[in-house]
Amino acid sequence: MTESTADVPLAESLGPRRGVLPAAWRFVREWPLIPGAMVAILIIAAITAPWISPHNPLRGNLMKSGQPPVWDERGEATHLLGTDIQGRDVLSRIIHGARISLIVASVVLTTGGTVGTAVGIVAGYYGGQLDEFLMRIVDFTLAVPFLLIALVVVIVFEQSLGVLVTLLAVFSWGAFSRQIRAETLSLKTRDYVAQARVMGASTARIMSKHILPGVANTLIVVSTLRVGSLILSESILSFLGAGIPPPTPAWGLMVAQGRAYVSVEWWITFFPGMAIFLTVFAMNFLGDWLRDRFDPQLRQL
Repeated sequence: MTESTADVPLAESLGPRRGVLPAAWRFVREWPLIPGAMVAILIIAAITAPWISPHNPLRGNLMKSGQPPVWDERGEATHLLGTDIQGRDVLSRIIHGARISLIVASVVLTTGGTVGTAVGIVAGYYGGQLDEFLMRIVDFTLAVPFLLIALVVVIVFEQSLGVLVTLLAVFSWGAFSRQIRAETLSLKTRDYVAQARVMGASTARIMSKHILPGVANTLIVVSTLRVGSLILSESILSFLGAGIPPPTPAWGLMVAQGRAYVSVEWWITFFPGMAIFLTVFAMNFLGDWLRDRFDPQLRQL
């Protein structure tokens, strides 16, 4: 009797503990904690960059040129990630570079997503010759070599943030229109759309009140997946000299400026490159999670 009564509280005390780890693992699997934290850090850094950056990202000190990170024996606590060849703080430039990436992604997604959604809904709803015409324009934008066009445009109009944003917006709406068109082709055959048409609803009302809410989930997923590719495209153009003009702190530009010293001062290129990698990684994982969340078939797996 003594042993059995002693075992009951012990089992009861161990029961909740056994359920903690499975519950925690299930929570981590269901919610994108790490990608969400990375995206949150990016947004916070972009918004609060003037207040949290330890140094002016544009002001250098040649006396501290090429200073290594703080954990190196030659490093200093005032420059946690070291300095570049002009003595500018690498951490401060990465923080301000997050603002550039967020501005580019926000403006391009807003313009490209709006135009692409409108074109996709119109093409999918009307069909016929209009659909053919609009989709051939999409095929043209997707077939044109983007980097070549960007280099030519920069030679003509010079480097600027406005030119970069315009280029990315012009070549980004096609991806939205294809996805939205495919979703519209399915939605326009639904019963509630047919009932709205029979009740005398105008075409504009059907597209805005019935089709657009139906494609909202697809638009959110495509936008999230496009953020990583836009940041990567901006970094590539800045690396090639066709993106953000110096001395503006942009991640791709920082990688390009440090490539000549990568063998001796690796931190100049490594840390901005790691910022690009982690941001694209987080946005892609977050987009995959949203796609699985909004898709009923994938949510049941």
